[in-house]
Amino acid sequence: MRLQESGEMYLETIYILSKKHGAVRSIDVGEYMGFSKPSVSRAIGILKNGGYVTSNSDGFLLLTDVGLEVAHKIYERHTMLTNFLMYLGVSEKTAETDACKIEHYISDETFEAMKQHAKKYKKEI
Repeated sequence: MRLQESGEMYLETIYILSKKHGAVRSIDVGEYMGFSKPSVSRAIGILKNGGYVTSNSDGFLLLTDVGLEVAHKIYERHTMLTNFLMYLGVSEKTAETDACKIEHYISDETFEAMKQHAKKYKKEI
């Protein structure tokens, strides 16, 4: 199942929240993203059916191995692209916004080339 941009955003959000707080519930995802409970419920259902997310008996969301792989990939892209754009002189707010758009469409080849180029010039990118 090929994830759409919104599915990747949900996985990235679960990943970020789990890094910050450990346990993540659907309501936490909705609050973080600014989405309604029905929208989040529908999206989480799709992610569960796709094998990206599970939930435990307490209702906490857990990324599967596949979900974690996708979430980490998107998070890495978002972080690196934001830093790369800021290094080029783009404001933080614009860099965040643009990175969020680019991260879902950039090819693996292009991203890796940008990452290698950034490593040559600035260690923290």
